[in-house]
Amino acid sequence: MTARILVVDDIPANVKLLEARLVAEYFDVLTAADGYQALAICDKQPVDLILLDIMMPGIDGFEVCARLKANSRTAHIPVVMVTALDQPSDRVRGLKAGADDFLTKPVNDLQLMSRVKSLVRLKNVSDELRLRAETAHSVGLSDLASIDRPDEFGNVLLVDGRGSSQERLARALKPVAQLTAISDPQAALFEAAENGFDLVIVNSNFDNYDPLRLCSQLRSLERTRYIPLLLIAEQGHEDMVVRALDLGVTDYLMRPVDPNELVARSLTQIRRKHCNDRLRASVKQTIELAVTDGLTGLHNRRYLDSHLKLLLDRAIARGRPLSICITDIDRFKSVNDTYGHDAGDEVLREFAHRVRSTVRGADLACRFGGEEFVLVMPDTPADAAATIAERLRTIVEDRPFSLRNTDTILPITASLGIATLNPGGDTPEALLKRADTALYQAKNNGRNQVVAAAA
Repeated sequence: MTARILVVDDIPANVKLLEARLVAEYFDVLTAADGYQALAICDKQPVDLILLDIMMPGIDGFEVCARLKANSRTAHIPVVMVTALDQPSDRVRGLKAGADDFLTKPVNDLQLMSRVKSLVRLKNVSDELRLRAETAHSVGLSDLASIDRPDEFGNVLLVDGRGSSQERLARALKPVAQLTAISDPQAALFEAAENGFDLVIVNSNFDNYDPLRLCSQLRSLERTRYIPLLLIAEQGHEDMVVRALDLGVTDYLMRPVDPNELVARSLTQIRRKHCNDRLRASVKQTIELAVTDGLTGLHNRRYLDSHLKLLLDRAIARGRPLSICITDIDRFKSVNDTYGHDAGDEVLREFAHRVRSTVRGADLACRFGGEEFVLVMPDTPADAAATIAERLRTIVEDRPFSLRNTDTILPITASLGIATLNPGGDTPEALLKRADTALYQAKNNGRNQVVAAAA
């Protein structure tokens, strides 16, 4: 793992010490002697993480952090405040300014490297999601402005072996989260997998159970892999914290727990979870839009081109039949010419709806382009494909198409050509060509009929 880390401190000896430790782990290190210089560096070049001193001349670390988080270009850079201040009120102030964590001077090497690596991993995931969302935004497929929103009420799972501490933590979190408290770690694992939590807090106060086992299991399951984990550890158990961060725990608190710091850290994790959830949803929507025809909702030509070969290869490998049908709306140009393209779009949408009503669960329906549609039918021999195609032809012909907000009724028919995979092998192009030839034969024979290609 490598990353570009900015070290900000007005004391040269502190800068040199942190720089030497990070360079030894092959990180690329930049340095700044004050807050203004740090802001200028972040404005000019990409930075993956900032180690920021609090007590500096000019503007202090709190102000630097607040300015970084207020700038959309730098808001997603993790900030770790490195300070001699060790009062809970100072940590809460830093967290409210947007800091992701704190390291107390003198900095412990294990905690430094574990925290840096953990935050860099999170930054890499967030950057990848954001890059994809920005790509979607650049081509008009999503709205990035909807991704970052104000704080929202969170859904938090607390795993705590003692009822008294459950009550104290629940009181602190009540204003910002809906809390579910569980004492049994294995029951908590199932609860986390079945419900959409924004944060899991694991209190390491179990008598006969290793809390890191639960953290590891939560990180291993697909359903819980992206839920932020906050560990509450006993003072002096720094080794547990380091191991937890290596396992993927995203944050930690040391007992005794300050309620304000608990709320601030929880809100930070909930906010990050909500943001990344929206980013993932944006990416998923982008993928769906890339392979979906916007007018009809069917898969598009791009999806057909990539997926047909997979279906063909599987059918050949298993020795199973496969058929395709290409269908074309008869005299569709006259619909556009007579009633306009809006009417043509209505016909296409309704035609797609009737195609969708015809296909079976394993079939693939696509809009091939214009008024042409393709139906791929796995495990379907020629006679069964002909029956399905005839059913579609009948569904189109038997019920005229109505135009919304008018009394216009359009009698629509379709011509269909089908082709079946050759037992000795085939290519997508050859199969489509045979079906297309059969379609044109149906057109030449008078339209509104099904023609099967010669084997």
